[in-house]
Amino acid sequence: MQFRSVFDIIGPVMIGPSSSHTAGAARIGLVARQLFETEPEWAAFHLYGSFAKTYEGHGTDVALVGGILGFDTFDDRMTTSFHHADKRGLRYTFIEEKAQPEHPNTVRIRLGKGEDVLELVGISIGGGKVEIKELNGFALRLSGNHPAILVMHDDRYGAIANVATRLAKNEINIGHMEVSRKEQGKEALMVIEVDENIDSETMHDLTMLEHVRRVTKIHD
Repeated sequence: MQFRSVFDIIGPVMIGPSSSHTAGAARIGLVARQLFETEPEWAAFHLYGSFAKTYEGHGTDVALVGGILGFDTFDDRMTTSFHHADKRGLRYTFIEEKAQPEHPNTVRIRLGKGEDVLELVGISIGGGKVEIKELNGFALRLSGNHPAILVMHDDRYGAIANVATRLAKNEINIGHMEVSRKEQGKEALMVIEVDENIDSETMHDLTMLEHVRRVTKIHD
């Protein structure tokens, strides 16, 4: 019996042969898709370190595209993600970068549709776990393994407190929270990991708060 790829042997429950290079890569792609909030027209994957050297043999390329399409690691379609991408008209490219990253399993993902573009940097730290290190130029630390919301807001007094108060009112517990800004008094990004998925009513309430520009979420 012939196998076309390692996915045919390992199966879709846990992408192999390396959880770092495949399951982790799929998770990074999925987080990027969730934050972009729609299916992109194109995707560019800038691969660094070990990712750049072994992405074809370890199925990192297949996993990244599958994640961008919204497939989780247990999705049967993950094994044929290139086929599904072609059917949907998704244009994708892989760029092997020579720069040495801080972590060997690093990818910079750029997604676009029309005038909307998202840029995200993620690392795969082993066992299928990931960290998102940068989003649209904002430094952050997001595990991608827990429900979370990202709040783009004006860097103004009371903005953070208003969001935290609203979550408390809706009985949502904060597990981890951090704020990143490029310049004082300008745009800032709040990253909040929570204990449960945020419902649509709470999302709406957050978007209506003063100084809040946009709220997106990822879920486990």
